[in-house]
Amino acid sequence: MARKKQLIIPIFIPHYGCPHQCIFCNQTNITGKERLPDTTEVANTIGDYLKTWKGGGRKEVAFYGGSFTGLGMDIQERFLKTAFKFIDYGLIHSIRISTRPDYITKQGLMFLKNYNVETVELGVQSMDDEVLKLSGRGHTAEDTKEAVMLLKRYGFKVGLQFMPGLPGDTEEIVLCTANKIAELEPDFVRIYPTIVVKDTPLEKMYMSGLYNPWPLTKMVDVCKKLVSLFNAKEIPIIRLGLQATEILEQSIVAGPYHPSFRGLVV
Repeated sequence: MARKKQLIIPIFIPHYGCPHQCIFCNQTNITGKERLPDTTEVANTIGDYLKTWKGGGRKEVAFYGGSFTGLGMDIQERFLKTAFKFIDYGLIHSIRISTRPDYITKQGLMFLKNYNVETVELGVQSMDDEVLKLSGRGHTAEDTKEAVMLLKRYGFKVGLQFMPGLPGDTEEIVLCTANKIAELEPDFVRIYPTIVVKDTPLEKMYMSGLYNPWPLTKMVDVCKKLVSLFNAKEIPIIRLGLQATEILEQSIVAGPYHPSFRGLVV
């Protein structure tokens, strides 16, 4: 039987809630969004997606781009209340958020439970502490382990995002990261090859010769191994490569980008 498609309605909160400047990050250039949406915009976005959706599968609102649990509780509540009204109306099923591993707390998870948040995606990026340090992440691999354990304890679905090709990465380190991620048994993963984007610290490193992005062929070869690894563990890869958009492509300086990256790998 064919699996019903799932509708995920993305709401972008670029960089908000995060005090760190990761060297690869410029959410405005990646998403084209420069500010937090207000609740009216959130409601209108949800309504517009629902009007055009013809499928019968699950429908979910997803807060992407920033570190949701790093936002002030009043801001989190405004967003969640707006989305939750659509759950009350029976129009959507659940909510998902993305955030940092070091922004997961018991109190915060209990708060999310009140608004039917079912899935939490963590920007892990690497499970190597030196790579995390060089990337300006501000958290450790142990923070990720503790966050995943806490999320599972509270019954959340867990997605982990990581970025092969960061400064300090080697093929061996990337495969080690993938194995450590698999050991955490997430419900799914996203793999985003590291790309040099305009107006980021990584661009400055690249321009000054301090960072060499991986060639496309090398990234494809390594990602083939990652796909085999996660397939063997029956962990779905729901995204492989950045989503191709005109805004993103105009912002890319260098790196192993391809608009159909997944197709090159699988």
